[in-house]
Amino acid sequence: MAGTTTEDGQKRDRFLAGVIPYKEMGYWRPDYEPEDTDIIAAFRITPQAGVDAEEAAAAVAGESSTATWTVVWTDQLSAYENYQGKAYKVEPVPGSDPPQWIAYIAYKLDLFEEGSIPNLTSSIIGNVFGFKALKALRLEDMRIPQEYLKTFQGPPHGIVQEREMLNKYGRPLLGATTKPKLGLSPRNYGRVVYEALRGGLDFVKDDENTNSQPFNRWRDRYLYCMEAVHRAEQKTGEVKGHYLNVTASSMEDMYERAEFAKELGSIVIMIDLTIGFTAMQSMTKWARANSVLLHLHRAGHATYTRQKNHGVNFRVLAKWCRMLGVDHIHAGTVVGKLEGDPNAIKGYYDTLREDFNPENRAIGHYFDQDWVHLPGVMPVASGGIHAGQMHQLLHYLGEDVVLQFGGGTIGHPMGIA
Repeated sequence: MAGTTTEDGQKRDRFLAGVIPYKEMGYWRPDYEPEDTDIIAAFRITPQAGVDAEEAAAAVAGESSTATWTVVWTDQLSAYENYQGKAYKVEPVPGSDPPQWIAYIAYKLDLFEEGSIPNLTSSIIGNVFGFKALKALRLEDMRIPQEYLKTFQGPPHGIVQEREMLNKYGRPLLGATTKPKLGLSPRNYGRVVYEALRGGLDFVKDDENTNSQPFNRWRDRYLYCMEAVHRAEQKTGEVKGHYLNVTASSMEDMYERAEFAKELGSIVIMIDLTIGFTAMQSMTKWARANSVLLHLHRAGHATYTRQKNHGVNFRVLAKWCRMLGVDHIHAGTVVGKLEGDPNAIKGYYDTLREDFNPENRAIGHYFDQDWVHLPGVMPVASGGIHAGQMHQLLHYLGEDVVLQFGGGTIGHPMGIA
């Protein structure tokens, strides 16, 4: 008969009806040695008063894997001990008030569908963030095993292939967001695109909420923008691009817009994070099949990445996006209106670009991460930056980056060109 040991040292039947502390259900396993094939998550946990760290960690492990709120006899019909999430270590966070811990939880690979970010996230961040045993919960990092990474194709092109497509090497790529982002007619919108590209930029982009408003319908905007792109290419002799935002209310509409962009000769399209992971993976497949770069605007990310004690750290979102596959993603900047901590930003950029990320707590990497075959994602720096900060941006961010100057280009006192 399967049994567990209670906190007072008594043995009890694991399958007796009733509510049992998660620690006694097998979700707290301090003796567990994670296997190379396990997915490991590092959670920052803030337990409710009266809940110890081990029980809170076990609760997260249980609710993100096989548990429910009470004992169920149907556990006996499965290899439940194998499929349980296993909280195996908690570390106190120095100086935290209220007290916080980093809880390490290991998950067997068979718990997850191959190549599916929606399934991965439904387990890891599905129910647990509303769990009453916790005041707050934040997913700080994940270790993704090679066996799971091999079920993903990653970015449609990656940094190396993008530079080959553009024939531009040895410097950051330069871009701008059309301003004002709302209110321009398609013709005037196209004028801004032409002047910016003729003046030396590599890319201009739609903003996240530029879709198909009454004053600027998507088809008309695409026509004027691509006319501007082709004129600028003829004028400069360089490959140019405009991120045509294909975000829409349905996959059918997004595919229609993407196909029209390709017909007009666009080398790049854009999607918003708000379309969701399934739609993102679908557009990745389209971009790969059609040899079109895919730019991701992280619209909405701060609703769950900004708080320091609750939500999901952006480095985790960056990992998911590299796995499901985008060519560009906005990843923050060290100067400007949206500046972040330089160490954290370096951690984000390394996550997106490097083939291997060693454990480095100073930049937020809790685990070694080998990216196997997945190419790098080109990070995008944007948000209040301008040409006067170029030396700082190059120092902190390196060359493999898109420096996205919006107001800093369109609003330059010497003119856009």
